[in-house]
Amino acid sequence: MKFIVSLVLIALLSVAACLYLPWWSIAFVAFIVSGLIPQQPGKSFLTGFISILLLWGSLSWYISSNNNHVLAHKVSILMFKTDSPFMLIGITAIIGALVAGFAALSGSYLRRS
Repeated sequence: MKFIVSLVLIALLSVAACLYLPWWSIAFVAFIVSGLIPQQPGKSFLTGFISILLLWGSLSWYISSNNNHVLAHKVSILMFKTDSPFMLIGITAIIGALVAGFAALSGSYLRRS
């Protein structure tokens, strides 16, 4: 139950934080939520990782699909030398997920000490 509550809290608070703060505010949200909800460090990392992976992946896909992936096609050609907007969306989601996962892991370790 703590796992699902942490997933939902991190996702919802990250959306709210990113409306007013920079993108890296997801790290603060994941750190605080995992510090307040006691979990094992591995589960804490997974909650931060999965919640932001799903959140940023779905938001990136939704925003990109609104313009038929035109910008994602052009940016993926610039960055990866291949026309793959879904790879760009996936890498975007993984970068955010790693940031939130390691922040959640840090919050879990801070709670344990």
